[in-house]
Amino acid sequence: MAEEKEIPEPAEEKEIPEPAEESAGEAGAEQPAGVEEPVSAEQPKDVQEAQAPEEVSKDARTWAMGCHLLGLAGIVVPVIGNIVGPLVMWQIKKDDYPFVDEQGKEALNFQISMSIYGIISAILLLACIGAFLLPAVYIVDLVFLLIAAIKANNGKHYRYPLTIRFIK
Repeated sequence: MAEEKEIPEPAEEKEIPEPAEESAGEAGAEQPAGVEEPVSAEQPKDVQEAQAPEEVSKDARTWAMGCHLLGLAGIVVPVIGNIVGPLVMWQIKKDDYPFVDEQGKEALNFQISMSIYGIISAILLLACIGAFLLPAVYIVDLVFLLIAAIKANNGKHYRYPLTIRFIK
C-alpha cells in the first residue's frame, strides 16, 4: 500500500495576516491621525489625464443628442419620420462637429434598422408572432434611443446594439 505522508501545517501563516488582506478588510475603517490614504496603484495622475478622451464641446453634445432624440419623430410621422429627423440634423451639422457626424450616423443607422425590424414585425402579424414582436421593437427603439441621447449629452461615444451599419 502507498505510504501516507503527513504534511505539517505552518502555524506562522495562520497567525500573521498579510498586509493586503488587512487593507482590504478595513477599507471602511477610519485611519488614525497623521496616516495618509493609500495611493491608488492603478495609474499615475498624469497618465490618466493623457488617456482621457478629448472633451466634446457643449454645442456638439447638444446637436448629437438632438440627432438621437429626433428618432422620436417616428411617432408623428410613422415609418419615415424616425429616419428623416436624424438625417436632416446630421446633414446640417456633420461638417461642423466630428462628434455630431459620428453620432448622427449611429442614430440614422439605428433608426433605419428599427424601421426594417418594425416592417418585418408588421408582416409577421399575419402569423400572430408580430403581435409580440411589434411592441418589443418599439420598446427597444425607445429605450436605446434615450440611452444614446443621455450618453451623447454627456459627451460619450455610443454605439447602438442590434444595428445594421448602412452608413459608415
